[in-house]
Amino acid sequence: MVRRAMPERTCVGCRQRAPASELLRIIAVRDEAGLSLRPDPRRRLPGRGANMHPDPACFALAVRRRAFGRALRITEVLDHGLLAEHVDAPTTTSGQPDRARVASRVGRPT
Repeated sequence: MVRRAMPERTCVGCRQRAPASELLRIIAVRDEAGLSLRPDPRRRLPGRGANMHPDPACFALAVRRRAFGRALRITEVLDHGLLAEHVDAPTTTSGQPDRARVASRVGRPT
């Protein structure tokens, strides 16, 4: 029986290596407001990605260390609002953020 190696990546927050399946892939997307960080849980969106544990502590470390810009090789200022909502949001049984709770946290109507 041949065992295949599981791909490993390094979390940009805590700098720990983990299987890629345990980490959340993050990409930068350009929109009218500039560059913003977006979660890519299915790991399918094009472009260079950074990996992070889906944990608020790792997110806070990555923001404090300015690790997203280095990992994505971007020198511009990055908006991490959507990513913060995704990481901090409580999830439903489907694994998706509960939109009503996220909206109430942000102050938006549902």
